[in-house]
Order: sequence, then C-alpha cells, then structure tokens
Amino acid sequence: MMKNITGGVCAPQGFTAAGVKAGIKKSGKEDVTIIFSEVPAAAAAMFTTNAMAAAPVLVSRQAVENGWLRAAVVNSGCANASTGEQGLADAKTMATVAAEALGVEFNDVLVASTGIIGVNLPMDKVTAGIKKASTALSKDGHSKAIKGIMTTDTFTKECAFEFDLDGTKARIAGIAKGAGMIHPNMATMLCFITTDAAISPAVLKAALQECVDVSFHMITVDGDTSTNDMISVMASGQATNKVIDSTKTSVYKEFVAALKEVCIYLAKQVVQDGEGATKFLEIQVKGAASFQDAKKAAMSVAKSPLVKTAFFGQDPNWGRILCAVGYSGAEVDQNKTTLALGGITIVKDGVDAKPDIHALQEVMKERDINVEIQLGQGTAQATVWTCDFSYEYVKINADYST
Repeated sequence: MMKNITGGVCAPQGFTAAGVKAGIKKSGKEDVTIIFSEVPAAAAAMFTTNAMAAAPVLVSRQAVENGWLRAAVVNSGCANASTGEQGLADAKTMATVAAEALGVEFNDVLVASTGIIGVNLPMDKVTAGIKKASTALSKDGHSKAIKGIMTTDTFTKECAFEFDLDGTKARIAGIAKGAGMIHPNMATMLCFITTDAAISPAVLKAALQECVDVSFHMITVDGDTSTNDMISVMASGQATNKVIDSTKTSVYKEFVAALKEVCIYLAKQVVQDGEGATKFLEIQVKGAASFQDAKKAAMSVAKSPLVKTAFFGQDPNWGRILCAVGYSGAEVDQNKTTLALGGITIVKDGVDAKPDIHALQEVMKERDINVEIQLGQGTAQATVWTCDFSYEYVKINADYST
C-alpha cells in the first residue's frame, strides 16, 4: 500500500537537498540544485537518444556506469548543449566542483543542465552556486531543490510515498521538470528519484527500464525529444529490507510497483503542465494485435497537431483521430474500429455513431478527457498521455530565446 508523505526527495532516509539562486536565470529564481546521498547509493539512469546529446548527458553517462552515485547537481537557465569542447569541460567542472565541496569522488556526481541550447554556461555563477548549495543541504531543502530545476514549468512536480517492502517500511520520492520539448526517446525531461530501499545496481537498472517504458515513454507534448533528457534513481539502502538482487522475486515486484507509481505520477504531471496546455488527454488503444501496435496508434494520435488543436478548440473532429490511427503503422481495419470520447461512442465500426451532440459538447469542455480507440485486432493495449496545442504554446516557443 502506497502512503503519501511529505519531504519530497529528502523523505527517504539518507538524503538531503538544496536549491539556490546563482544568477543564471534572468528571473533571479533558484537555478542550482544538489541532491545528496549521505552514503554510497546504488544508482541507475536513462538518457536522451537524441544524437545531439548535451555535454552533461555525456558526462553523466560515464558517471553512472559503475552503478553508484552520491549526488546529482543540476543547473537551470542554460542547457549547455551544442557547446563543443568548452561545454564538455564545463560539465566536468560542475562535477569536479560538486565532488570537492561534498567530499566525494568525481565519478560519484551526476550532472544535468536545462535551458537554452547553444549558450555556454556562466561558470563563475555556476561554480559559486554549487558551492553555495553544498553548504545549504538539509532535510528541508527539497522545496527549493525542485525550484532550481524548473524552466517554463508553471508548477512544481514532486511526490513522496511510504510503502511496504519485504515486510518492512521503505520510502521513495521524485521530482521532475518539463513542459515543452517533450517526446519519449528515453525520459523526456529531467527527473530525479530517491529511495531508501536496499537494491543492487543491476536490479535497480532493470526496474527503472521497466517503469520508464510504461510512464515517461508513454507521454508526448510536442513530439520533440530534448538534447538534455535524463532520469536517475539513487537508492541509499537504509531501509531494513534484504538487498533486492534478483528480478525474479516478489520483493522486486513490490519495489517496481512503487517505482512505477512515482514514474507514472510524474510523467502525467509533465503532460498536465505542457506549455500552454488547456487539456489533459488520455489516449487508450485497446484490441490491438500487439503492445507495439497499440503504442504506435496511441502515440500517433497524441502527436498529431490536427488532433491537438481540435481539442483546444473543443471540436469533436473524430476524422482527425482516425486519420492518425490510419497512418500510425499499426495493424488496423476501419470496419472494426470504434472510437469513444469521455465514454461517449462517436464512431462504431468505422462510421459515425450519431452520438448525443449536447453530451459530446459537454465532454469537450472538460480539462481531462479520455479517448478510447478499439481496433478489434487482438487483446493488446497501451495508454499514452498528452495535451492540446493552444495559442499560448506558440507564443511561449516563439519567444523562448528572445
């Protein structure tokens, strides 16, 4: 049973955090964050598949290879992406400065950056911010730590739970940032998860992959995979459970259930905060020949600009939805395809079901709308979460760097 608790990423035993204002952001808000494990923590991470991966991604891929970390240091306001050798050197400097300030090794530090691409980090500010954050670490630091990773986010995204694990109590928590340039090819934002569960690095890596596949890999805002995406999890091992060292046990399933809860919650939060979003859309495809086909169809609908703008305009233009299903590459037969919006069937076996127009209009006014598509090809299903496209999305991204 999952119990909501307070404390954010500091709720699990062994973790402290801090977020400080270093002057990187023009807004003057928090822009450097550190999450610190007081003991060596089993660690796993996944990163963007974008070939233009940012410097911090390159550095962090190497850091997490041995399966152990002590800290994550993050800056917002500058992505340190497409910055060449200088950018790579700056990312390494972030890890070096943090390691020295925290009394750990260089390879114990994960680094992440988010913000404008193609701009070099103001390293004097970044370095000072890291040192400042290292002295501000506390169990209460989670509230400012989450602010330090935000860019165009309009609200904080965090959760913390206590759960049963191997007959004892364990805790797990996470924070995330993301609102635009969101499309899954690894996680589509920055996300940092902490837990005090005792688990081996190899098993933690398997658990993270399993959970990301049904959470962060099932969301999209605009179809753009960022250069800086990453998700990491650190496990301090300070809960009293026996170390989870196999994926074949019931205890592993208990841990995965908890991690999945965190990942799905945060993934949905990212979509709900999609830049300029006025609708939160759950696209369910059922009756597919395979999970892959179900995901293809659902993601095709979720990415379609025509579908997304129709929902913004509260227009139940079902032709756009079926069109997206048809070009998705999934196995479909329009004579077996059914579509429902908010529980109201509007297409039956590929043709207009003549729904109650008044009831359908009321559905389209809602912020949260369920879209269910039945393909009639098998028993597989998949759920993707997305949002609409509004005037505000265009404005935010037209003005982003200027």
